[in-house]
Amino acid sequence: MPVHAFVFPGQGSQSVGMGRDLAAAFAAAREVFQEVDDILEQKLAKLMFEGPGEDLQLTENTQPALMAMSLAVLRVLETEGGFRLPQKAILVAGHSLGEYSALAAAGSFSVADAARLLKLRGRAMQKAVAPGEGAMAALLGVEMELALKICAEAAVIPEREIDPDEENDPAEMPGQRQVVEPANDNGGGQVVISGHRAAVERAIEIAKTHGVRRAMLLPVSAPFHSALMAPAANAMADAFERVMPRAPSVPLVGNVSAAKQTDPVAIRNGLIAQVTATVRWRECVQAMTAMGVTSFLELGAGRVLAGLVKRIAPDAGAMSAATPAEIETMLKAI
Repeated sequence: MPVHAFVFPGQGSQSVGMGRDLAAAFAAAREVFQEVDDILEQKLAKLMFEGPGEDLQLTENTQPALMAMSLAVLRVLETEGGFRLPQKAILVAGHSLGEYSALAAAGSFSVADAARLLKLRGRAMQKAVAPGEGAMAALLGVEMELALKICAEAAVIPEREIDPDEENDPAEMPGQRQVVEPANDNGGGQVVISGHRAAVERAIEIAKTHGVRRAMLLPVSAPFHSALMAPAANAMADAFERVMPRAPSVPLVGNVSAAKQTDPVAIRNGLIAQVTATVRWRECVQAMTAMGVTSFLELGAGRVLAGLVKRIAPDAGAMSAATPAEIETMLKAI
């Protein structure tokens, strides 16, 4: 018998139209979408179903929307399959914001608390860095050791970037360091880096000299999972003074620890640290397989995590569910 972990996607998996067929087919999905709409006092479901895309891409909308989508899929699976999460999964995990979805699925947060936290998280992350100052890039065909080396080299401002005819900030003079660091270790030779735009652009050029297969800027609005997100981490620490997670019904494998967690204090601390820390997804998947997981079930928009799992743990099964047809297929598998 397969041993399942349920995993929940993060930012980048969203698309206009997500959840529309699910809501049309299942009352359980409509209830989740309505609950999130009510608690946030906005028509988030309409935005998910109809767009416009530029509004859905706003971080403060994307994050609670993806959580709502994942929780709607889970509720439909449970309603149609007649089971509860702890009966089918030994672990849960989520990629970045997906960690909140995983915790809501396992009962650590109510749907309402998860929605409020993600709305706040999205706003705080967007405000942490002025537009244009930060960037993210994907390095393909690289492992973490080389990515760290590239970032260390790119962090130092070279002489050639300074215009002698302009008045320059002392913090941006040759020899000074800027932030550029791994944001996501996604496995399969894919590492995402994040930090000051100039440093990220240097890293892309340096990567080419190290034989990295491909290096490209990502269309994101802020340098997520870098030290530049410290103001957002502080905002989340303040938020968790008012909302404390409960112990999950199924253990979480955390993004920051890449280890099994059930203690609410450790979970809270991990969620705060996660804002500025690397998402260790490769190590999370490896840890889950080491704990006996043979099947990864991705709940929510897109198929990103299932694809990453297949590269990290090719012997494990991986499937995604976001539509009524995919839910039917998943129910047969579990």
